[in-house]
Amino acid sequence: MTEEDVLDLDTLALVEFGPTGWTKPPDSAQSGPTGWTKSPESAQTSPTGWTKSLDSAQTSPTSQTKSLDSAQISPTSCTKPALRIIDQTKLPGKVEFLLLYDLEEIREAIYLLKVRGAPAIGVAAAIGIYVVAWGIYQDLGPEGEDSFFFRFEAAHSRLAAARPTAVNLSWALNRMNRVLRQHRDRPIPEILILLRQEALAIRDEDIASCRSIGEHGLSLIKDGDGLLTHCNAGQLAAVRYGTALAPIYLGLERGYRFKVYADETRPLLQGARLTAFELERAGVPTVLICDNMASQVMENGWVQAIFVGCDRMAANGDACNKIGTRGLAIIARHYGIPFYVCLPFSTVDLSMSTGKDIPIEERDPTEVSHMWYTAPMAPPGLGIFNPAFDVTDHELITAVVSDRGIARPPYTESLSRLGSQGTGI
Repeated sequence: MTEEDVLDLDTLALVEFGPTGWTKPPDSAQSGPTGWTKSPESAQTSPTGWTKSLDSAQTSPTSQTKSLDSAQISPTSCTKPALRIIDQTKLPGKVEFLLLYDLEEIREAIYLLKVRGAPAIGVAAAIGIYVVAWGIYQDLGPEGEDSFFFRFEAAHSRLAAARPTAVNLSWALNRMNRVLRQHRDRPIPEILILLRQEALAIRDEDIASCRSIGEHGLSLIKDGDGLLTHCNAGQLAAVRYGTALAPIYLGLERGYRFKVYADETRPLLQGARLTAFELERAGVPTVLICDNMASQVMENGWVQAIFVGCDRMAANGDACNKIGTRGLAIIARHYGIPFYVCLPFSTVDLSMSTGKDIPIEERDPTEVSHMWYTAPMAPPGLGIFNPAFDVTDHELITAVVSDRGIARPPYTESLSRLGSQGTGI
């Protein structure tokens, strides 16, 4: 293998470095001599500073076309995998790609919201645990295989604890762990190949899932509608399309024109920094509003539907999402505006009967008092409550838009029916 193998996940990627150190940049539009492109990670470029485009019609410097068939990859030969993400904490001011190689880097990226959004966290965790497993195998000492399995389980637990509310994190890690358990008697190099295949399967399923959510969601709205969304449940929160923004992106592909009102989403401003950023780049007319302005735009008649994402849904349809979602749903009920929760069915946790069972992550108080300010904006020593999520009562939700179809009340019955179509949690 003479160049890296990159399997693009749009905002997420599995990157594998070959012995020549060739790398594929995130921005393939920056073309260089003979079809090679400039890498933003200068430390990982070729000797000429240019990297190879993944156009399958092009060849490597040795005139060998690289196969992307995962069965052709040997995790124990000459590849060095990494998880590539966009650092979302730097947006919108700077688009910076990170290459993550070890457990603590990946855990920190999830905890610090460098990668965030329920589907994206799941995909990142799946790729991340494969990357970690590869590194564990390279480091095996005299204790051999027993050490590999012990360290994999420890890494699984460490990553799962990074964001306890986001069920897709544990869901993806459990899928990867299931592969390990089912094939424990096989040689570790074979297990690594199977882990890699499972991680890429989770990625591919996410793309198909989000597109399906978009198709179902698009059936609920019409060209010219005004739409309101909270936090960020778009492409940055998934591999492609997103969840709550998927109907908007599919509509854009088909010539629909929507006007989107994006809540800024305090305290981390995901609506301002991420949703407005990606919609504006996509050419979708977008208006940024403070969270407490939502009732006014509804009163003005500018909003025909509300789409939000979800980090975990209970069996009765209670939806845990970014803090502020419940208040938005209450206001929407007052104005008679449909309130839709969009999610892949992997986000539905049928083991939890109601939203009261969902653990709510509380985050650093300085996210409220210090972040985004040149000086603290609250008196020192003041008590600060900073839950990352709230739970919207199922009675406030017009419909749940999933990749398996649209669920309507009573959700205990409709979600159960959708769950019977495949494997949920």
